[in-house]
Amino acid sequence: MSKNAAEITRKDMKAPDAFQAAAGQAAGWVAGHQKQIVAAVVGALVLLALALGGMSWIEARRKDAGAALYGVLNDADGQVSSVPLPGVAGPLFPSSEAQQRSIVAKATEVQKNFASSEAARTAGLAAGAAQYRLGAYDAALAAYEAYLASAKAGDSLAFVAIEGVARAKEGKGDLAGALAAFDRLRTDAPPSYADRVALERARLLARQGKTDEARQILQTFPQDFKESQAKPEAEQQLARLGAK
Repeated sequence: MSKNAAEITRKDMKAPDAFQAAAGQAAGWVAGHQKQIVAAVVGALVLLALALGGMSWIEARRKDAGAALYGVLNDADGQVSSVPLPGVAGPLFPSSEAQQRSIVAKATEVQKNFASSEAARTAGLAAGAAQYRLGAYDAALAAYEAYLASAKAGDSLAFVAIEGVARAKEGKGDLAGALAAFDRLRTDAPPSYADRVALERARLLARQGKTDEARQILQTFPQDFKESQAKPEAEQQLARLGAK
């Protein structure tokens, strides 16, 4: 039976309650393990500093990669001229070949220094286009296929690489391979590009001697692509094929 207030003895009043006892035990444990606690805190602070430092490093690398990619794209946007051009602030190149070789060189540096980054992948597309313009079709094809190999679902630039594959294969004389790539673009390219894909398919079919198939595409082009600005081009292709 519990004691009432009148029955509490002096001994009871001096005895520590459970909270005081636990607090005393904790204080004793802390005093006995002070070095371990300090080490744990320091370790946590070190990990935090490493994490923040890693984030800063990643952000710095991203900025450096973006700056390097800008150099590639700036060259791609350059002009070919042997004399300064009024109002043109971008780079000037003495020839188209010099421009394309500069693009390839800078793109290669981006890929070397920032491998696996989005900047490196985009630089690969630019390098593929430059190699194609240089007539280096195997190198262009390798660049485009490398981009596609690392592309994720929904990649907004994948269709550019697929078209690059088509162009490079046509350059190598592989008309069937080029047509297969343009067939793939019928589903992978943006809707706004569908009219261009149709024209390229008709052109390649005609080059393969499949004039009836090419003519069918061109005859229905005005109905299939009512808003297309390329209807005059389709009419010209059809005229070259002649009436059936």
